[in-house]
Amino acid sequence: MTDTAPMSPQDALVAVMVACSASDQNMRTAELVAIQRMVNHMPVFATYDTDRIRRVSQTVFDLFEEEDGLDALFGLIRGALPERLYETAYALACDVVTADGRHSQLELRMLEEVSHELGIDRLHAAAIEWGARVRHMVV
Repeated sequence: MTDTAPMSPQDALVAVMVACSASDQNMRTAELVAIQRMVNHMPVFATYDTDRIRRVSQTVFDLFEEEDGLDALFGLIRGALPERLYETAYALACDVVTADGRHSQLELRMLEEVSHELGIDRLHAAAIEWGARVRHMVV
C-alpha cells in the first residue's frame, strides 16, 4: 500500500487477519492458506484485488516494528471498516488463529485486543470463538 492509497474495508479485514497470524512472529502455512481461502471465497471479498494482500501485509509488518504501531494499525482498521463489519473482522481473525489447530498465548492476546478495539460484545465474541473452534476441529 502506498501513502496515497487509503485502506479499503477489505484491506482492513485482511490487516486484522494478518495481524493475528503474525502476532506470535510465526505465520504458519495453515494460517496463510486460511487467509487466502477466505479472501478467495467469502462474499465480502467478491470485488477485492488479491494483489493487495501483500501490500496490506507489509503495512502490518511495518507497523509492528513501530513503538505505537499497534495503536496506529487499529486506528487504520477502524477508519476503513464500517462498524457493521467489526464482528466479521473478529470472526475472520478467529478463523485464522484456529486454522492450524493450535494457538499461542500471543495470538489469543491479539484476539482479545481485536475484540476490545472493535468493541465486540463479550457474548458475541464467545459465540464467534465457539464457531471458529468447531469449524476447525479435527478427527
